[in-house]
Amino acid sequence: MDRKWRIGAVSYLNTRPLIWGLEQSGLLAEIELVKAYPAQIAQDLMEGRIDMGLVPVAITPLLKEAHFVSNYCIGAESEVASVCIFSQVPMEEIEKVYLDYQSRTSVQLARILLAQYWKKEVELIKAEEGYIHEIKGKTAGVIIGDRALVARPNFTYIYDLASAWIAHTGHPFVFATWIANKPMPSDFMEAFDKANGYGLQHIDEVIGTIPKSEQVYNLHTYFTQNISYTFTAAKRKGLDLFLSLLK
Repeated sequence: MDRKWRIGAVSYLNTRPLIWGLEQSGLLAEIELVKAYPAQIAQDLMEGRIDMGLVPVAITPLLKEAHFVSNYCIGAESEVASVCIFSQVPMEEIEKVYLDYQSRTSVQLARILLAQYWKKEVELIKAEEGYIHEIKGKTAGVIIGDRALVARPNFTYIYDLASAWIAHTGHPFVFATWIANKPMPSDFMEAFDKANGYGLQHIDEVIGTIPKSEQVYNLHTYFTQNISYTFTAAKRKGLDLFLSLLK
C-alpha cells in the first residue's frame, strides 16, 4: 500500500474496547481511522471512501464486494441493552414507530420483528434528528447506541431487539462486523484482530478512559454481558438468517 488503510468505526461506546486495542497497537501508523454513526460508516464503505469498516450488516447485499475479514463483531447472545423499541405504552397499544436514522441493521431488524414476532401492523416513520422527543402516547421509537442507554430510565416499556430476535429464531444476533470492500492482507488482519482482542482483555482499563459523564449505564456489564464481541459460527448462522430475511 502506498497509503494508509482507511478504516471506519462506529463512534459508540460499544466499539471502545476494539478501538482502544487498536490505539495500543502499532497499527495506527498504517491506519487512517474514521469515526461516525453506523449509517454514515456504511455509506463510506459502499462509496469507497474507506477500505474496511465496522458496519451494520444490513449493507452486505448493497456492496459489490463484501469480505468478512475479522473474528470480532458487535453482537449479542442475550439482552443487548442499546438497541430497543422504547414506548410509554405496551406493545399491543403501539400505533406508530419511529425508525432511528443512525442505523440500517437495527431498523431492518425492527421491521422483521414487528411483523413476524410481535405480529404488529404499525405506521413506520423515518426519523430525523430530535425524534426522541416525539416518542410519547401510542408512538414508540427505535433508539440505538449511546442514546439508547441514556433513554432507558425515561420510558415505561423497553423492548430489546436482540432478546426478541433470540426468542424468535433461537440464534444470536450480529449488528455490525468488520467488512472490507476488497481483499485485505492476511498479515495485516492478523495484527488487526490481535489488537481487537487486546482491548477486550483489558476492559477495566478501557472503562477508565471513558469520562464519568458518559457512563450512564454499567459499562462493565455492557462490555462483558450485553455486547458479545466474538464472531462465532453461531453468530454467522444468525447473520445468514437475517440476511436471508432481508431478501
